[in-house]
Amino acid sequence: MEINRVFDIIDLYKSKYKKDDLLCGKENKVWKKYSSDDFINFSNWVSYGLLALGLKEGDKVAIVSNNRPEWIFADYGCQQLGIVTVPIFPTCSNNDLKFILNHAEVKAVFISDKSIYAKLAAIQDEIPGVKNVISFDHLVGLMSFSDFIEQGKKNEQKEKVESIKKNIKPSDLLTILYTSGTTGTPKGVMLSHSNLVENVKACQDIAPFAPWWKALSFLPLNHVYERMLITLYLFEGISTYFAEGFETIGDNLKEVQPQIFVSVPRLIERVYEKITAAGEKLTGFKRKMFDWSIEIAEQYEVGGANGFMYELKRKIVDKLVYKKWRDAVGGKLVCMASGGAALNPKLERIFLCAGLKVLQGYGLTE
Repeated sequence: MEINRVFDIIDLYKSKYKKDDLLCGKENKVWKKYSSDDFINFSNWVSYGLLALGLKEGDKVAIVSNNRPEWIFADYGCQQLGIVTVPIFPTCSNNDLKFILNHAEVKAVFISDKSIYAKLAAIQDEIPGVKNVISFDHLVGLMSFSDFIEQGKKNEQKEKVESIKKNIKPSDLLTILYTSGTTGTPKGVMLSHSNLVENVKACQDIAPFAPWWKALSFLPLNHVYERMLITLYLFEGISTYFAEGFETIGDNLKEVQPQIFVSVPRLIERVYEKITAAGEKLTGFKRKMFDWSIEIAEQYEVGGANGFMYELKRKIVDKLVYKKWRDAVGGKLVCMASGGAALNPKLERIFLCAGLKVLQGYGLTE
């Protein structure tokens, strides 16, 4: 089927892809998995819940949250109604939060937890347009996401939602992404369904994506780079596991064993630092093999002819050393991607030699 609007992806999961772990997040240290049917149902229930609150096409709804499955449900539930999502960094200042909510004329906000609620409470008298706040976590005095979903179930309006969807064009506004405000007040970038869909289609050939793949999501969803990637994963039927945080990336990689992982240069540098730190503790033959593996990797010609003897040496080192590197990041990575800044060419060379393909992405919001 042809995907022209981002929410058309939902229809792929009615027939083409059936998964038990499409979207997954940690709850109380345990992975909670949402199936393809859950994706469809929760997106619809969000749409029904928003209609029950009186929201309509063209309204703006903000999402201020860390990466988690509910983020996606809120986003797609809004999309189906022609409601424009306004993702906001959870770490933004109170002043930036106030500015964005007022500037975008936001009427409802999905938040992750009490830390975000504290920010909203501090500026509540200065954001008169915000009428509803829904919390993914259960917080006293706020509508919880689970209660909101129950409200949506009781307000099922399938025919109305389908009617609205039919009239949404690829050129219609999908989202407003605000820059960080480092050069003044945050600037809103208006993106259409077509903007995101065409970028996704252009990225389909960068790797041999398959529906049995898993992705570990770490970068913030309110940035266009990760937003596009999540859309790509859903487009390709790839399961997405949302990492707990920066400090748990190593553990999450081993648990999930993803085929693709997108990060920033600093994290890839940290992986290399851990590898070298472990290597420096070795002694005797193992230390000599480790030092040789680094020497071989630094000589690797990216995309060039490395020669028979070099490839023979690399094959030996691969079995003894590089395989352990790959196991340390889950053992099944087909490719990593780096974004946000330039990756040190030396690291790219070393990881490619070790069988860890590294791509570099460029996420320009505009």
